[in-house]
Amino acid sequence: TLMDVVPKIFLFSGCVAIDSAHKTKTFRSAHPMRTSDGLRSCIYLFSTRTLRSSISSTLAMSTTNSAECKPWVANDPEQAKLAKELDVWPLDEHNAALLNQVHPINFKSSKAPHEVYDLIAIGSGAGGLVSTKQSARRGAKSALISAHLAGGDCLNVGCVPSKALLRAAKAIAEVKRAAEFGIEVPEGEISVNFSKIMSRLREKRNTIAPADGHVGTEGTGAHVFQGFGKFTGPNAIEVNGEELKFKKAVIATGGRPTIPNVPGLAEAPYTTNEVLFNLEVLPPRIVVLGAGVIALEMAQCFALFGSDVTVISRSERLFQSKQGDAEAAQLMQSELEKSGVKFVAGKTKQVHTLRERTENTSEFPFMKVTIGAADGDVDLECETLLVATGRSPNVEKLNLEAAGVDYEVGKGVKVTDLGQAVGNPNVFAVGDAVADVPRLTHMSGEMAKLVVQNALFDDDWKLSSFVVPAVAYTTPEYATAGIYSEELAKKKGIEVDVYRGGLEHNDRAILEGDNIGFCKIICAKGSDEILGTTIVAERAGEMINEVTLAMKNKLGLKAIGRNIHSYPTSGEAVMGAGIGYINAHWKTLN
Repeated sequence: TLMDVVPKIFLFSGCVAIDSAHKTKTFRSAHPMRTSDGLRSCIYLFSTRTLRSSISSTLAMSTTNSAECKPWVANDPEQAKLAKELDVWPLDEHNAALLNQVHPINFKSSKAPHEVYDLIAIGSGAGGLVSTKQSARRGAKSALISAHLAGGDCLNVGCVPSKALLRAAKAIAEVKRAAEFGIEVPEGEISVNFSKIMSRLREKRNTIAPADGHVGTEGTGAHVFQGFGKFTGPNAIEVNGEELKFKKAVIATGGRPTIPNVPGLAEAPYTTNEVLFNLEVLPPRIVVLGAGVIALEMAQCFALFGSDVTVISRSERLFQSKQGDAEAAQLMQSELEKSGVKFVAGKTKQVHTLRERTENTSEFPFMKVTIGAADGDVDLECETLLVATGRSPNVEKLNLEAAGVDYEVGKGVKVTDLGQAVGNPNVFAVGDAVADVPRLTHMSGEMAKLVVQNALFDDDWKLSSFVVPAVAYTTPEYATAGIYSEELAKKKGIEVDVYRGGLEHNDRAILEGDNIGFCKIICAKGSDEILGTTIVAERAGEMINEVTLAMKNKLGLKAIGRNIHSYPTSGEAVMGAGIGYINAHWKTLN
C-alpha cells in the first residue's frame, strides 16, 4: 500500500542531498518539504517502475502545488486541435493523461516567484529537469521554464516511445522464430495489429510521464513556468512577460531534427521523430533518410511490423563516416536485412511530392526519392519519408547575445570544461544545446549533475572526465564508447591493440539462439589501458557499462579478465576480451 511505501522512501530522502565524495554547501531551503512534496521528490530520484506503478496515479490526481488547470479530456474535438499544435495526436485517454502531466492547459504555478533564483533552467528535458530538481532538493531556489512538453524529446518523441516500438518488434521476431524452440504457430495466423502497438506505446509513455511532469517538479520545491523563456540580460530571463532574476542559469533547450539541403525535401510532407510516434496506420512503404541510431532502430521496427523499408546511407557501409568498426557494420547490416530492411548507398538527389498530406491522419502522402547510387540513379516511392540525419541545437531564439553567451548556429552553446558558457560564467549549458558533446539523454542528465555541483557548490567537476556510452537498441544492439575502433584510433594518430571476445562460442548466447556478435576492447599499444570499445550483442547496452566503469576508474583490461563473471552469461564476452589480453602477456614454460 501507499502507506507501506512512504516511510521507506523518507528514510532515503533524508540522505539524497549529501554527496560524501565532494565538497558540499548547505542552503536554507525556502520550501519546507510537505509529505506530498517529499513523496514526489523521491519518486523522481528512484525512477523505478515499482514505485511508479504504486504511486503514479496519486501524482496524476495531485494539484497541491499548482493553480487549478483545465484538464485535457480524451476525444474532445476542440482540445484535439490544440494537442495537434503540440504535435500530439490522437487525443485518446493515454495522450490526454500525458498532456495533463507535461503540458497542462493554462498551467500557472500557485507559488509566488522569488526575487532572485539560485538557479533557473530553460528547457524541460532531461537536462533541465535534473538541474532544477536536484538543486531544489539540495536547498536552492530553483525554477524550470517549459515551453513545449516536459520530459523533452526523450519522454515524448525519443527514447521512451522508440523503445516501446522496439519491444513490439522484438515480440514479432520471436513469434516468427517460435518453431525453432518447439512452439508450433500455424502458418498464416500471425497478424500484426499496428493500432494496438501504438496504443501500448502511448500507455507506457503515460506511465512514465509523472516523473517528468510539472506536479512532480514543483513537488521538489522548484517553481515551474510554462512558456517560452529568453534572456534579457546577463542575469535575467523573461517568460510570459515576467522577468526572473537569477544567480545561475542553465540552457537546456535541447535540439531538433536536422533537415538536409536536398532539392524538394523542404516542400515535401516528410516525417521526423517529432511526429512519427503519432502514426495511427502502418505505412505501406517507408524510406529512411540517414543511417544513424534513430534511422536503424525505426527501420528494423517498421520492417518487422510489415512495412517495406529502405534505408538511404551516404556511405558504402554503415558507420563509415564516424570510423565505426567494419566488422560491426557488416554484421549489423546483415542482421537488419534479415528483418526485412533494404539498404541503398548514395547521395539523395531529389524528393518529388506526388500527393500532399491531408488533414486526415489515416491518409498518407506519396513521394518519390531519387538517389545517386554507384550504378546509377535509383527511384524509391514511399508513403512515409523519415528524415533521420542528425540533430541541430535549439539556440537561435534565446536572445543569447543579451546574456553575453557565445554560440554557433548549427553547433550550439560553447562551454568550458566546467560546463560554463563561454562569455558568461553564471550561465551553464547542458545536453543537445551544447556544441561538441554527445547528444544523448544520459549525457544531458550527467551534465546537469555537473552543473548543479559546480554552479551551486563551487566544485570543479569536468566534462572531460566523462566516459559516455552510446547504444543503438536494434537487434542485436550496437554499443560504443571512447575510441571505439582501429579506424578511429588511426584517424587520431593513436597506436592501439584490439582484443576481441566473440559470442559465436558463448554458451548462453548459443542457448538463447543469438550467438552473433562480439566485444572488442581497444587498448593503448603495449598496455592494458582501455581507450574504448565496440560491442554487438543482444544486450550490448547492458554489457558496455562494465567497460565504461573500468575506463572511468582507470582499471585496465587485465582487471576485467580477472574479474569472475557469472556463467552462463553473454557478459562473458567482455571477460573474453580481457582474457585475450592476459593470454597475450602471460608467462609460459619453455
